[in-house]
Amino acid sequence: MNTKIMRQLWSIIEESPGKTLMGLNDSDLINQIVSKLSARQKLSSEDCGAINAYLRSRILLIREMAEYGVSH
Repeated sequence: MNTKIMRQLWSIIEESPGKTLMGLNDSDLINQIVSKLSARQKLSSEDCGAINAYLRSRILLIREMAEYGVSH
């Protein structure tokens, strides 16, 4: 996964409404983020696999960011 994809990924997470992210289970949350990213950037199947694994490893951070966004 290159730095451009990584920046776009976190931009999508930051732009997403916290309430929306908090209302999704882990799989749906990851699928939504990947879907938004693939609308911005052409992704290979390798990229998709790497992104899914990366998001799974960062799911608690994503949820904490979403919760912070809802409370502020």
